[in-house]
Amino acid sequence: MSEERSLNFIEEIIENDLNSGKYKTLITRFPPEPNGYLHIGHAKAICLNFGLTKKYGGYTNLRFDDTNPVTEKTEYVDSQQADIKWLGFEWKNELYTSDYFETLYQFAVKLIQDGLAYVDHSTAEEIAQAKGTPTEPGKDSIYRSRSIEENLDLFTRMKNGEFPDGACILRAKIDMAHTNMLMRDPIIYRIKHADHHRTGSTWCIYPMYDFAHGQSDSIESITHSLCTLEYVSHRELYDWFIEKLEIFPSHQYEFARLNLTYTVMSKRKLLQLVNEGHVSGWNDPRMPTISGLRRRGYTAASIREFCERIGIAKRENLIELSLLEFCVREDLNKTANRVMAVMDPIKMIITNYNQDSEILIGENNPEAEDKGGQREIPFSKELWIEREDFMEEPAKKWFRLAPGAMVRLKFAYIVKCEDFKKDENGNITEIYCTYFPDSKSGEDTSGINVKGTIHWVSAMHAKTAEIRNYDRLFTVESPDSEEGDFKDYLNPDSVEVIENAYIEPYLAEANAETGYQFIRKGYYTLDSDSTAEKLVFNRTVSLKDAWAKGKK
Repeated sequence: MSEERSLNFIEEIIENDLNSGKYKTLITRFPPEPNGYLHIGHAKAICLNFGLTKKYGGYTNLRFDDTNPVTEKTEYVDSQQADIKWLGFEWKNELYTSDYFETLYQFAVKLIQDGLAYVDHSTAEEIAQAKGTPTEPGKDSIYRSRSIEENLDLFTRMKNGEFPDGACILRAKIDMAHTNMLMRDPIIYRIKHADHHRTGSTWCIYPMYDFAHGQSDSIESITHSLCTLEYVSHRELYDWFIEKLEIFPSHQYEFARLNLTYTVMSKRKLLQLVNEGHVSGWNDPRMPTISGLRRRGYTAASIREFCERIGIAKRENLIELSLLEFCVREDLNKTANRVMAVMDPIKMIITNYNQDSEILIGENNPEAEDKGGQREIPFSKELWIEREDFMEEPAKKWFRLAPGAMVRLKFAYIVKCEDFKKDENGNITEIYCTYFPDSKSGEDTSGINVKGTIHWVSAMHAKTAEIRNYDRLFTVESPDSEEGDFKDYLNPDSVEVIENAYIEPYLAEANAETGYQFIRKGYYTLDSDSTAEKLVFNRTVSLKDAWAKGKK
């Protein structure tokens, strides 16, 4: 955004810390778990972490929180890296929590040696029952009084693979009556006999998030560890581990996560949509994943602008999807070439056009600073136009085609409807027009004034394409807040497929991840399903600027 804005609360903290000399260098990290694809909520965190170090100097680490071998894949690591780079950011160090498995293990040993951790053989049900409630204290485990020597021995045996999954865990020894239930002897290690995507079968015990996160931050000397608000209650435990281990005092700060209307942000729910076939995959253009948005035609600049506009807050709120649409519309308006595509065709025959064809010139983008250049557009006697642009019995203030009415063909001539033909079912199949040779766009000397302009494609030169018009994935603003299963609110009309649309030949050379404005229809991009024999275009967003109009 071009206008000046006030500092958000995190920027105020950072400026105070740097100006006071508390830190010489700002170091942040983006720590995704490689158990799925990144979504628009992660984009907010990416823009925040990388944006801060770009603004204030310093650097950002990319650290994969790979402590659960059952759900993590190298596929997700690769996709997450690609998404961050596509958004326009570069990390200084590519790191993994698994890089620190040995160090974290030694941290756990130190806690045991200091009498601050113990091995517990209780079942998950027993641990849950002994946890207490927010208003009632928990009960000490019968294993809490084990000696340091016994705990060290048992933990070594856990590491060596002598126990099956679930047989025992390592817990921090804090306070079972603590008002923060996360401080009631939290689990810090569990047994999982599963191959890890990086370490293979080297380890069969894995640290819990709360044990690994703060220590990994500390190992990397992260100055400002930025998390979403659901981790507020975790901060006390984060600080406790750092204090007891006497390591670099990284500090956690929380901000409101991104909640977006007409979608869900839970990776678990997104995975459910993928696995159950409600979408074609993680990069389905209806998904809020970064790869899905990219495939749909969203630009990196529009997502960065969206994240800038929504800002950083301390309270949760629900952001309108229309704001994201507004941002991509604004960006594409400046960059997308204007092209013509006919989706519900009806044939127009220009009866007095007495040549095979000619080449007309069209402006690529009148909104671009350099006007986007020009291109050649073939014109001929027979054209495809949109069925909705003709009305047999025109309504009041109808400025398109009707018997006896005149319109301008975009980049071409003024035509007048003289007649039309219907089939046996009463459907109009052809429209017969005459044109005015002296009304050519840019050279018009006809003196004729018309109020309507329609788009068209030369039937002789047209290419065919499949068009996928995407809409919102859910029918309600907040599917997570509704009663029942969130999937009950999936939009059955979230995609309309038009098998054979006609496009101008220029689009045969369309580039993936390049936006095009289909005149009067919306913004579109070439889909990855396209082949030389069959072009497929996705609608990124409609032309209607609903968000901006609603804010005036």
